[in-house]
Amino acid sequence: MGFLAMKTDQIKSVAHHNLMLGSDLRILASLAAIYLLILDKTHWRTKMTTSLLVPYLFLSLPSELFYVLRGDIGKWIAFIAVVLRLFFPRHFPDWLEMPGSLILLLVVAPGFFADTLRHDVVGVFICLVIGCYLLQEHIKASGCFRNSLTTRHGISNTIGIILLLVYPVWCMLTDYL
Repeated sequence: MGFLAMKTDQIKSVAHHNLMLGSDLRILASLAAIYLLILDKTHWRTKMTTSLLVPYLFLSLPSELFYVLRGDIGKWIAFIAVVLRLFFPRHFPDWLEMPGSLILLLVVAPGFFADTLRHDVVGVFICLVIGCYLLQEHIKASGCFRNSLTTRHGISNTIGIILLLVYPVWCMLTDYL
């Protein structure tokens, strides 16, 4: 009985650490997506389709931040963004397009997407596909994988994209296999 109880405690401990690591990787992937969005609006611009980072962020944002932005705070931010875009288009900076789209997506997404899809294998698979596509496009634009690591500003984008892949790969390996 003592041996079995000890093994059960070890399994619970490992499961708890896997859950915590998965949460940390989700935060890391979200930060990497935000980092790539910021890089796209600076002089380090690449030929990446950064609009794919919006659904990636929608699916990978940590739950606490997701539900804060989905609540009243997000509604007010979305309202201000829409008013600025509609009535003062010259005063709405281009760099706010993607964050504004993300906030609108967070606020108006149906419950099926916000609650079910985010916590399901489908959401993780979509994140994996987006990460793989962005990595493939970045490597193709660079010429080859070696160039994506050695060309000007290539390594920062490559590392950011690889960090996008860490969270969905970890979830696929630990949760769904």
